[in-house]
Amino acid sequence: MSITESENQQILGRADLNDVEAILSVPIVDPTEVEHIVKDNADAIFTWDYSLSRPALRKLYEKAKTGQWNATTDLPWDKDVDLEAEVSKDLAAMASGLTATHYDGTPAEKWGDKEWTDFAMEQRRWSLSQFMHGEQGALLCTAKITETVPWYDAKLYASTQVVDEARHVEVFARYLDEKLGGGYQINAHLRMLLDDIINDSRWDMTYLGMQVMVEGLALAAFGNMYQFVSEPLLKQLLRYVMSDEARHVAFGVLSLQEVYSQMSDKEIKDRQEFAYEASVRMRDRFMSQEVWERMGVNTRDVIPLVLNDPTRAVFQQMLFSKIVPNCKKLGLLDRNDAWLRRRFEEMGVIQFENEVDTGEEYVKFELGEVYEPLS
Repeated sequence: MSITESENQQILGRADLNDVEAILSVPIVDPTEVEHIVKDNADAIFTWDYSLSRPALRKLYEKAKTGQWNATTDLPWDKDVDLEAEVSKDLAAMASGLTATHYDGTPAEKWGDKEWTDFAMEQRRWSLSQFMHGEQGALLCTAKITETVPWYDAKLYASTQVVDEARHVEVFARYLDEKLGGGYQINAHLRMLLDDIINDSRWDMTYLGMQVMVEGLALAAFGNMYQFVSEPLLKQLLRYVMSDEARHVAFGVLSLQEVYSQMSDKEIKDRQEFAYEASVRMRDRFMSQEVWERMGVNTRDVIPLVLNDPTRAVFQQMLFSKIVPNCKKLGLLDRNDAWLRRRFEEMGVIQFENEVDTGEEYVKFELGEVYEPLS
């Protein structure tokens, strides 16, 4: 077994990054589950130092106070949504994230326009459902950061993010319930990642897992969907959520840059491995096993094809357009003989390393600014 395979076995529980059987061995979450308990191993830290010692975080806090919006009154909830009509319009632009002819030899080979439209409708429900579940994870994690981070300025900003995340859960849940007729249970790979983040006792790991990795991928995913959807309510909803998400990712980058510059190589290696594991778990969840099953397709027949779908590969890579430059900003790419850089090269996402990191660009996402998606 090579060094890479050995490390993958230790970190991911499988030697091969694309081991389909290992990916599918994680059982789908019971659709009837309504409560999930995770042990939160953390100390709540009081600080009696109320001085302004981190101006960048205080600036972010001021931005958060003026950037608040009301999900009930600021979005056009009176608009009707014809999901079938909307996804039919979007298919030409999005190609549903898949190459239809790539699935010859599976039941999807016989699909016509109706079946691919049905798939796209389910994919829309599934994607927004995972956004919603991820936002609840962010809600819990940011409440934990408010308790555990030792810095006064960080506690102030984190408190505003708790409000933001509650609003995000609210808007996605309402949109799914009122406009799409319901959604999907949390994806098992996403739940495992959220469990790991909440379970870890180290406050900086909560930052890294949620603020940089999960929120960084979400920001890119929201931007990708915003670029292609045409439905007005969803488009405005995504734009509002992105204005908050960019601050959230910046919060992680601005905080961890200071912390990681003072850590030993051994400590950084732990963070690099965690960032890699989080990246793979998030990649695995975007295979949409639940959607294929609902469409009557055996996931073991299609997941190997999904992994090698050229259209989907481009979409998957774009999801890392925020994570890679932010990891570089934090010094995680090249420490320990460029360990994380080599992992991102294997995943095919290293090309984003020189994009602007979110610690600098979050102001471009503010409401009132013209948002220009990454092309």
